[in-house]
Amino acid sequence: RLRETPEDICFEATANAIALHPARPLLAAGDVDGDVYLYSYSCTEGENRQLWSSGHHLKSCRDVAFSQDGQKLFTVSKDKSIHLLTVEEGRLETRFSKAHGSALNCVLPIDAHVFATGDDNGALKVWDLRKGVAILEAQQQEEYISAMAVDGNGKILLTASGDGTLGVFNVKRRRFELLSEPQNGDLTSVVLLKRGRKVACGSSEGTIYLFNWDGFGATSDRFALRAESVDCMVPVTDSIVCVGSLDGVIRAVNILPNRVLGCVGQHLGEPIEQLAVAPGGQLLASCAHDQKVKFWDISALGDMVVDDYRKKKKKGVPLRALSGKAVGSGEDFFADLRDEADPEAAAGSDSD
Repeated sequence: RLRETPEDICFEATANAIALHPARPLLAAGDVDGDVYLYSYSCTEGENRQLWSSGHHLKSCRDVAFSQDGQKLFTVSKDKSIHLLTVEEGRLETRFSKAHGSALNCVLPIDAHVFATGDDNGALKVWDLRKGVAILEAQQQEEYISAMAVDGNGKILLTASGDGTLGVFNVKRRRFELLSEPQNGDLTSVVLLKRGRKVACGSSEGTIYLFNWDGFGATSDRFALRAESVDCMVPVTDSIVCVGSLDGVIRAVNILPNRVLGCVGQHLGEPIEQLAVAPGGQLLASCAHDQKVKFWDISALGDMVVDDYRKKKKKGVPLRALSGKAVGSGEDFFADLRDEADPEAAAGSDSD
């Protein structure tokens, strides 16, 4: 029987990190016990399959990422190690055992040979697999590096940090460029939008900060969501991002004009750890503290057009459900979200 989305994948421990393969229906997940799993997923009922698992990490696996060709899987851990596994068999191919001085928090492949890692102490390293060593080491930020992004040329690397700053590094020239002024709260995520002309950062305060590509020193705009936090964020289109929050709700948000479009899905009352978009932009995967990975249909987001004109909306309107699975939680679940769609109450304007 065909379903709208694949069935939930359940784990024995909380999954910290997920990644979707760039070309095939494969999901990688890392959990708090340090185990890494690879699953194939399908919209046919009963067809989700665990392909392999790896228990090489001694402590919690904090992040996972597929290489650009989809043949390798990068994993980083609280035990300060970086592992490269083959996607086909899950075989450990390369290990950097004491890669950083502190627990690792995130990993980002930049090209076929180069990747970056960030740790709990604000240290960034850029590695070259051909040399087997770090080609750039920097510690410009004072708190953990929560997320990283790189431009399409693999030249400029951006790092979001718990100290509220956005770091800018030149990978090609192997140097630090600048730090933004600190924002309120921890910066938890960073994505590129508007064909690389805009950078959006989520914060623990529930605000999305926007930077112009050529102006990283200070924000160009900010948009406060009616959410406890923005814990993770992924781009779906050139203007739309999906954000996960402490309240367990996954919101679709349009950037410039700034609008909360509605609710894609939810892990009821469970903080969302990470989001990932499948190739083609039709499916979104999410993991949370309920030890499940859930899938959501986001195909409708690609066709949404957001007008510059702000319509006056009545208070008491629940957050609009953007997928069939987002509807079944009932009125009470949306009680605290009813003002979300009220544009006048949203702090920050399009030209703040």
